[in-house]
Amino acid sequence: MYKFYNNNALGLFENDCAIRSISLATGNSWDDTYQYLSNKARLKGTMLDDRNFILDFLDERYERVPTYNLSVGEVSAKYNDNVILITMTGHIVCSKYGVIYDSFDCRERQAEYCWIVK
Repeated sequence: MYKFYNNNALGLFENDCAIRSISLATGNSWDDTYQYLSNKARLKGTMLDDRNFILDFLDERYERVPTYNLSVGEVSAKYNDNVILITMTGHIVCSKYGVIYDSFDCRERQAEYCWIVK
């Protein structure tokens, strides 16, 4: 299932999928998540939306689970008892208990990696 979600602090549609999805998964505000990721990335000398930074950040905090070459929608359904973060080419999304929250419907896209947050 998909549900429209945009928690950008100003209601804008920006390239902020990492902030949007991580803030939803952790229950923190968009602003707090932006600040936290920005500070962590700065300490590593990179940008907060850098792919490798995000993958490392998630691996340090959460359990990565297999996606078995499934679509984002299929991964969401498989782990429907959890809050998960799912990456795909150029994007990351949060699924909470089988519902994908995002600014567009990405259910048909190929899942790359997945982490159980809660």
